[in-house]
Amino acid sequence: MNFTVSARIAARRFAYQHASILTALDQGMSLIAAGMADVTITDGSGRTRSPASLYQSLFGGGRVDALQAEAIPGVMQAA
Repeated sequence: MNFTVSARIAARRFAYQHASILTALDQGMSLIAAGMADVTITDGSGRTRSPASLYQSLFGGGRVDALQAEAIPGVMQAA
């Protein structure tokens, strides 16, 4: 299946093609970390998701919360 990673910075729009969902996810997360906006991943059937949403569907949502808490020192998770 083909995956298209799209992102925007200022008025420029970029699109990158990937054959693997994991490489598309990796690039999507990297583009967000680089400060790009409107980062989306579209699969071959036309379904568009954010990298965070795709990550949650692949690996579950609990890990994202744990990673965010580790990344921000002094932040505690709500019980």
